[in-house]
Amino acid sequence: MRFLAWLAAVPLLLRFWPATPGPAAPPPADPGRVEHLTDFPSKFVQPRAVDVWLPPGYPRPGVRYAVVYMQDGQNLFHPATAYGGVAWEVDSTLAALGPAVRPCIVVGIWNSNRRFTEYAPAKPYAAMPAAARARIEQERPGLPQSDAYLKFLVKELKPYVDKHFRTSRHRADTFVAGSSMGGLISLYAALEYSNTFGGAACFSTHWPLSLRENPSDFTTAMLGYLKYQLGRTIVQPPRLYFDYGSATLDARYPPHQQRVDSLLRAIPYRPYHSDSTWWRTRSFPGAAHNEAAWKKRVGPALQFLLGQ
Repeated sequence: MRFLAWLAAVPLLLRFWPATPGPAAPPPADPGRVEHLTDFPSKFVQPRAVDVWLPPGYPRPGVRYAVVYMQDGQNLFHPATAYGGVAWEVDSTLAALGPAVRPCIVVGIWNSNRRFTEYAPAKPYAAMPAAARARIEQERPGLPQSDAYLKFLVKELKPYVDKHFRTSRHRADTFVAGSSMGGLISLYAALEYSNTFGGAACFSTHWPLSLRENPSDFTTAMLGYLKYQLGRTIVQPPRLYFDYGSATLDARYPPHQQRVDSLLRAIPYRPYHSDSTWWRTRSFPGAAHNEAAWKKRVGPALQFLLGQ
């Protein structure tokens, strides 16, 4: 009887018995540190804040770091400054990728109240029909200032970064990235300054320019510009990463992106049609046009640019 009573009590004893601890969860990767530059001056554009992310262990002896210049820098690291309170968490993402990517620094360039005019590629914009330009200017006033913005980036900001941080100055280690209009200016930078930038990551590229309609005029102009620039004598073409979702604004992008993809496949003297290390386009069904979506996709895009 005593044995039966003890046996009946076993489940109750087990309920309160201290659980055997399992293996400890690995500590989160050190996200490195962010240095904030307030009101970085420029003779080309208005001053703005710049964040510079330095990886864990920076600077390591003998290491020169690749650099990714990213648009809308206020959205990259801190929820308190990010649009909608959701940051991309680029620092944690790169720290978690570890040896899958080469050692790098990220320069986050905050946008200004002239975001549209600074990010709209000037040469393709000027190539649009006059009526199409008038419609865009009525909706989003102001002529493009992207050429001035890129002079700020290449002639002022990049030299500062190269002087004050341990960077690799090689084209193959210098990239640009952004989302929406930031994707357009990143592509424009890689093509206008092909001797400076080795590639661009363009998330949810806003080909229509308009927020009200979905016109094709700018995409047509951009295709002509893209074909011309890639047809010039370039030792190596820039690596190009594109992606898009299927919800909210991103629902407008597939026909535009498909036209760009078709052009890249049709260029016979460049490796885009056969070599996936130079160009990649990815579709993310259900993804919307927001920071939360880009946060999920920034890792694979940076790995494409920075892969060892």
